Formats: sequence, C-alpha cells, structure tokens
Amino acid sequence: QAQLVESGGGSVQAGGSLRLSCTASRYHYSCMGWFRQAPGKERERVAAIDNDGTTIYADSGKGRFLISKDNAKNTLYLQMNSLKPEDTAMYYCAADRTLSGGYCLEADALDTWGRGTLVTVSS
Repeated sequence: QAQLVESGGGSVQAGGSLRLSCTASRYHYSCMGWFRQAPGKERERVAAIDNDGTTIYADSGKGRFLISKDNAKNTLYLQMNSLKPEDTAMYYCAADRTLSGGYCLEADALDTWGRGTLVTVSS
C-alpha cells in the first residue's frame, strides 16, 4: 500500500496555477518535501516543511511556490503560481520520520517517496 500519494498535477498554460497534494497514510512524518524531475534532467529540490512548520525552498521553488501542510489531514500541499514551461516535470512527494530542518531537502536522506504527479506547462 502506497504511503505517499500525490495528486493535483495536470496541464496548464504559462502564468497559470496548480496546487499539488500529497496524502500520507500510516505515519505522521517529521519532514515532507517536494522534488521534481524533468525529462532528461536530474531530480531537483523544490521545497520542504518539517513538524515545527519550518519551510525551506530551493531556488526552483522560491517566490512562486508555497509549501504547506495540514497535520489533521496528514497532507502536504504545494501551491504553484505563475507557472512557466520550465516547471514542466514529474513532481514527487518525499518524507521522513526522523529528519528536520535543512535535511528535509536532502533527497537521498528521505526514506519514503510517492510515485509522482505530472505537471505540464505550455507556452
């Protein structure tokens, strides 16, 4: 049974918005984050949040994206605004039960991953 399930991806025109969701089952994680991978490119950090509510943004997520979490629903969100064609990618949710702070954006350290949701931005 999948522990992290992403949703909310889709196709949108440049300048539009999308909100991604990642619902966690079984555990409440200390650390949850978003990563993305475009075709032919390496995986890239986007943003993360820990149980203290500390948010961290990589350059790819600064300014236009907002990460948040609903602890009651055990769901992570990524509000993406002013989308650009270069935001086109598969977006993955990842989580960990022990990490916090800056470690939440260390992809190799996170132990649970979703299958991803595809975001396509057309010009």
